[in-house]
Amino acid sequence: MTMLRPEPKLPRESLAQGVALTCLLLMAGFAVAGPSGLLAWSENLRQLEARQAEIAQLESERDELRNRVALLNPRHADPDLTGELLRSNLNVAHPDEMVMLLR
Repeated sequence: MTMLRPEPKLPRESLAQGVALTCLLLMAGFAVAGPSGLLAWSENLRQLEARQAEIAQLESERDELRNRVALLNPRHADPDLTGELLRSNLNVAHPDEMVMLLR
């Protein structure tokens, strides 16, 4: 029975294996603790929920503004809205109206 001796590793091979192992460990570290890794997953979900709530709020504001623009159509403007805008922006009032300041 002959005994096979392991071939001695060259320093160049050991260095290449060490660099490859370091790269793999670095990639695994980023996969777990990186900005888009497993540990950041719950934070990303929380931010997504916050952004969706903000989008819903902005959409409701947009719908309100769209309604006001439709009411201010020059061809058939809503008289209540135009009166409200005149009173608030230009401080205009009818002679028979009484103005009460609320503080």
